[in-house]
Amino acid sequence: MCLAVPGKVIAIIDEGGLRTGRIDYNGTVNTVCLELVPEITVGQYTVVHAGFALSIIDEAEAMRSLATWAEFLELQKVAGAPGSSEPENP
Repeated sequence: MCLAVPGKVIAIIDEGGLRTGRIDYNGTVNTVCLELVPEITVGQYTVVHAGFALSIIDEAEAMRSLATWAEFLELQKVAGAPGSSEPENP
């Protein structure tokens, strides 16, 4: 399954002629390629997959997506799903 994650652009950097950005995903910061969204600016949100920013999204859409992820992760903990931090029920 492939998933794209929303994040906020906190810096734009030129790395060897390649436009990259520092993206904040709720406190986790990674560097991604911005070549597919050349018009993006610091403060905007983007959807990232496999190290590439794919599109620009507005803040409201980013917040809805992050809220859905948080809800999903909480449900996984409650259900004791494999990979969650809670043990499975016997």
